[in-house]
Amino acid sequence: MAPVLNIVIGSHVWVADKDLAWIDGEVFKIDGQNAHVRTTKGKTVTANVSDIHPKDTEAPPDGVDDMTRLSYLHEPGVLDNLAVRYAKNIIYTYTGNILIAINPFQRLPNLVDVQTMEKYKGANLGDLDPHVFAIADVSYRQMMNEGKSNSILVSGESGAGKTETTKLLMRYLAFLGGRSGTGGRTVEQQVLESNPVLEAFGNAKTVRNNNSSRFGKFVELQFDKSGKISGAAIRTYLLERSRVCQTSSPERNYHCFYFLCSAPSEDIKKYKLGDPSSFHYLNQSSCIRVDGINDAEEYLATRNAMDMVGITEEEQEAIFRVVAAVLHLGNISFAKGTEADSSVIKDAKSRFHLNTAGELLMCDCEKLENALIKREINTPEGVITTTVGPNSATVSRDGFAKQIYSRLFDWLVNRINASIGQDPSSDKLIGVLDIYGFESFKTNSFEQLCINFTNEKLQQHFNQNVFKMEQEEYTREQINWSYIEFVDNQDVLDLIEKKPGGIIALLDEACMFPKSTHETLSQKLYEKFKNHKRFAKPKLSRTAFTIQHYAGDVIYQSDHFLDKNKDYVVAEHQELLNASRCSFVSVLFPPAPEENTKSSKSSSIATRFKMQLHELMETLSSTEPHYIRCVKPNSVLKPAIFENTNVLQQLRCSGVLEAIRISCAGYPTRKLFHDFLHRFRILAPEILKEKNDDKTTCQKVLDKIGLEGYQVNDGVNCILCNDGQLETRDHLFWNCCFSKECWTSINLHHLTILEWRTRSQ
Repeated sequence: MAPVLNIVIGSHVWVADKDLAWIDGEVFKIDGQNAHVRTTKGKTVTANVSDIHPKDTEAPPDGVDDMTRLSYLHEPGVLDNLAVRYAKNIIYTYTGNILIAINPFQRLPNLVDVQTMEKYKGANLGDLDPHVFAIADVSYRQMMNEGKSNSILVSGESGAGKTETTKLLMRYLAFLGGRSGTGGRTVEQQVLESNPVLEAFGNAKTVRNNNSSRFGKFVELQFDKSGKISGAAIRTYLLERSRVCQTSSPERNYHCFYFLCSAPSEDIKKYKLGDPSSFHYLNQSSCIRVDGINDAEEYLATRNAMDMVGITEEEQEAIFRVVAAVLHLGNISFAKGTEADSSVIKDAKSRFHLNTAGELLMCDCEKLENALIKREINTPEGVITTTVGPNSATVSRDGFAKQIYSRLFDWLVNRINASIGQDPSSDKLIGVLDIYGFESFKTNSFEQLCINFTNEKLQQHFNQNVFKMEQEEYTREQINWSYIEFVDNQDVLDLIEKKPGGIIALLDEACMFPKSTHETLSQKLYEKFKNHKRFAKPKLSRTAFTIQHYAGDVIYQSDHFLDKNKDYVVAEHQELLNASRCSFVSVLFPPAPEENTKSSKSSSIATRFKMQLHELMETLSSTEPHYIRCVKPNSVLKPAIFENTNVLQQLRCSGVLEAIRISCAGYPTRKLFHDFLHRFRILAPEILKEKNDDKTTCQKVLDKIGLEGYQVNDGVNCILCNDGQLETRDHLFWNCCFSKECWTSINLHHLTILEWRTRSQ
């Protein structure tokens, strides 16, 4: 049992608040296990002693730059420290080796200029203020000094600033290892020049961000033996292809559709386009235009970026012809045919869009129509042609559009990689992962399951490495750390990915049966996981299910899971576009090898994504990881606003609080001997009169107090620095348990002189 929390009248504490998450105040009355607190907002709050956290009244005015040095390493202490720093435009803070970056929603030029890069070059982590450049520098130095590849994992929710953080990392790494590439442009420049192209085709306005990346990206920077960048490769993950056909207010489809509809008049005429609101794939949402985005200017900027990355004029022409064709496909509607389960093109308007799509894709319009409303089935007796009803034809149309767009996006990524060039002889790399954070919306579908599955994987990787770093530090300090534990989320991963019997396996199985529906899928999940502690069926629902993730419970609606998971190409669609008179289109749909036909039919988005994720985790596991957690401080995307509840949820989702919990399972409060004596000398002034060294004096003070649950390192810890000098660090460690902080105050005239915490037994 943990010791009971002792408080006195006048103690400064944090108590829970429904609006601010935590609010500080002063205890003015104690009634048994209840404390009455007068908050700084003038409220009177009664709280159980076990729910109260102590407040550090001597915290620096700018907060601390490394939260492991907080006097009280708990949730309200962490939140308050970040808020204090953000109010002064200090957006970077460490938690050990993890960097927290809070989006300022404004330019801070002195933070990212060349002079700042010069300052961080070669500096030890922690010697200077926290910065994204410091993480990039230590990554580069480790790669050069230890010969091991490194990775930097940038995560956070939409709007947290991941893409901008990634750009800063790339700039700094190019500053250290830059070299002229093709046409006098550095490899890093070429990678950055590709961003506008990938953003045009892979980003969209969402509820939380006007420029949200709807795909994950891993950039590998390759280095030669001298430390110069010699090549790069971009790998992308899980483009949200369902967005092509389905959008809802206040979101938008991918930017490129709106850019193209705002192109110069000659392009509009050439592609037979009109206002975005005239297209079904765009007008499902009432949001057509976004403040701060000039679609006409962005179209020209995208064309210019394509020039920069080496995409030819002819290729650009073909790319936008395909984009326009997708819009026209979405405007093809179907009506019931004269026969049962048959359909026809609904009206003249739909016929116009069908013919226009065929012209843009340079394929036979009659064959395009047949590919949408008919199916060929192979039987032992031969090929049988059947018709499909209007609903099935609509599903076929949308599947066709999603396949075309996703293959176009893959082509762009491959083309950019070919332009940048890779170095096959390189054995050192720094990988920068810019990937979506944990998502939980009002409506969560297949994409959120995949995204949260990714984050579960990354969270496990994160926990294991934070745990490993904590253990390594205790080993260096000769501290006993054998009792530290951390919660593993393997049971959630097994629930999702285990084969056979996991959610993905059951989803794939359902996709193989034509009569499967989201209702039958949901019933199978309910039956299979009825006793699983991480799975639950929401009340009054026949198709939703809840997964208890590390960041909280998420309710998933299974309504479109089957359609979104299907990845095979309809044979008629494949043959139609492979025969296109446009070589660009035919390359997007090469003929499938005969032996792969069956396997491609049964492939799925989830299985393919699981394989990609497995490859990514193998790559990350072979590198030395570094972590940057990006935080969006408010939902209105404006500077100088810090929403406590919003930030706290992101800290939980990003694993920062879990990292703190792991630290708190050990010895989170760490004091230099000199600092300890300066703070607590009043407790034993007679001992300070003795002529002992600091370590001996500290030990005598602790003996007099009778404190338990601390350790003093057994000897001087010598650390070899980059500049070749020996740095001596004598540390005093004492520990606590994050969930049950225990502290004692010696109060003189309501002035807290000593506060300490002891480990839960």
